[in-house]
Amino acid sequence: MTETAAARRPIALAIFLIVAGALGWWAAFSLTVDKFLLLVNPDADLDCNFSPLVQCGKNLDSWQGAVFGFPNPLLGLGGFVAPIAVGVGLLAGAHFARWFWALFNVGIVGALAFVIWLISQSIFVLGTLCPWCMLVWSVTIPLFWIVTARNLAEGVYGGRLVGFGQWLRSWAIPVTIVSYALVVLVAQLQLDLLQYL
Repeated sequence: MTETAAARRPIALAIFLIVAGALGWWAAFSLTVDKFLLLVNPDADLDCNFSPLVQCGKNLDSWQGAVFGFPNPLLGLGGFVAPIAVGVGLLAGAHFARWFWALFNVGIVGALAFVIWLISQSIFVLGTLCPWCMLVWSVTIPLFWIVTARNLAEGVYGGRLVGFGQWLRSWAIPVTIVSYALVVLVAQLQLDLLQYL
């Protein structure tokens, strides 16, 4: 491989996708194991249950924890394999077609929409913050911003949006931090997190 080809390989993006996918997959796996424990013993003391506010048992036992008729973590077990596979492919020198990046982005948009709904249910309905769920939220949000910015900057959605994509790419980390801050602010306003510190 030439030095030019190596320099063009998006190593940082590839590593980010692998790490984010692995963290999300681990959180989904942990939630799946906890769900099995609850099925075997509904009174099980789960490792993720720290307090009435910070716990995953209530979330797993709710209807929101199985929206499609099966436990939500199973979606994560399958879904988080995608960023890992794309990241490994990029490290290996793969070049994906525009339609592939667009479909990958659609999947991430779907994941973000589901995560936003789960955040609202967790904070406003269940009144809990599930540690493993928060890890899923924490990786899905930057996955959305970074992959969307990459696709816009690379012209996946047309040349007119390239400039905006380049701007968004340079601001993806601050935008992610602002997104986290909004979730924390909403949680504080609704659940009064500070009283538990």
